[in-house]
Amino acid sequence: MSNAINVRVVSPITTKGFRKDSDFDTIRNSDLNISHSQIEIGPASIETEFDEAMCQPDTILKIIDAENEGCDAAVIDCMGDPGLKGARECVSIPVVGPCETAMHYASMLGHKFTVVTVLERLIPQFENQSLLYGVPSKLASVKAVDIPVLELENDLNETVNQLKIKSVEAIKENNADVIIFGCTGLFGCAEALQNKLKEDGYNVPVIDPIPLAVNSAYVLAKLKLSQSKKCYPYPPEKGMVGFEKPKIKIAN
Repeated sequence: MSNAINVRVVSPITTKGFRKDSDFDTIRNSDLNISHSQIEIGPASIETEFDEAMCQPDTILKIIDAENEGCDAAVIDCMGDPGLKGARECVSIPVVGPCETAMHYASMLGHKFTVVTVLERLIPQFENQSLLYGVPSKLASVKAVDIPVLELENDLNETVNQLKIKSVEAIKENNADVIIFGCTGLFGCAEALQNKLKEDGYNVPVIDPIPLAVNSAYVLAKLKLSQSKKCYPYPPEKGMVGFEKPKIKIAN
């Protein structure tokens, strides 16, 4: 894989084993090598604004590491896109947030999209993100299945059933044309949900944000495109109490 594009997926949680390297086997190919790292300081899962804030420092540092280790692009493994802008300032390789990517693709695939997330308390976050990413008029609704992140895999059949209930609600009541998973912990469930919706006569795309984000990162790296340094200039050198100086590689 010497000529392959190397994409690093950074999980901004400290729970070991929640994201396994084998999860990416379905999207690896001869031209796409995917590696994985996760933060060592921060929350066990991300379900609040507080969790998101606390995960950002090490997430950014892990993305700096990815560039220094020769990766061609990085993906943040969380639908909150924590540390996205800060990481983009610190590296020259493209940094992709799954929420930003999913919302823009959903806007292309239909007129309105719904985000189906884990907990009700996250609904304001996705409404705010649609504003931040410039697509509030495309957001039909945000629904929650009320299953905590670390319990999603306890009963996958029930998780998919709850996803279906909320998706049908969004299609019928909010006129949604596209469904987005509002948690990257749902990685791998899209095909099952899409099939269940088709069985009920609802032929709508279901976006699994991590495969989409990884493939988007691959395309950007392949085309030698990255975030604008006019928009995301390197941070100036200054004192930073409590952190080692990050090894930012300034590209010409």
